Amino acid sequence: MTLFEKIIAGDVPADIVYEDEWCVAFRDINPQAPTHVLIVPRKVIVNVAHATPDDALRMGKVLLAAGEVARQLGVDETGYRLVFNNGAGAGQTVFHMHCHLLAGRAFSWPPG
Repeated sequence: MTLFEKIIAGDVPADIVYEDEWCVAFRDINPQAPTHVLIVPRKVIVNVAHATPDDALRMGKVLLAAGEVARQLGVDETGYRLVFNNGAGAGQTVFHMHCHLLAGRAFSWPPG
């Protein structure tokens, strides 16, 4: 069972900022920006490369939830970044697909 499954089940505490039938969003315990929230689908998908056509609606719901979280946290107008790390080489440490919503500081491109 992944850490995120334990958070979704309520077995591990988290600062949950949003949840619905498709996903749960909570503050990252090691924030990389003043606002750093993870949006996680309730169903375990290892990462984007492991998603199937049956996951299309679920993945869309994660992105819609990110927009709602941004509105609720008041960063929708000032700007925010969404990041999916796919695989250990890209920095993924929990192998349960998740979207990072980062805001509250300037971001450069390409990312460092």
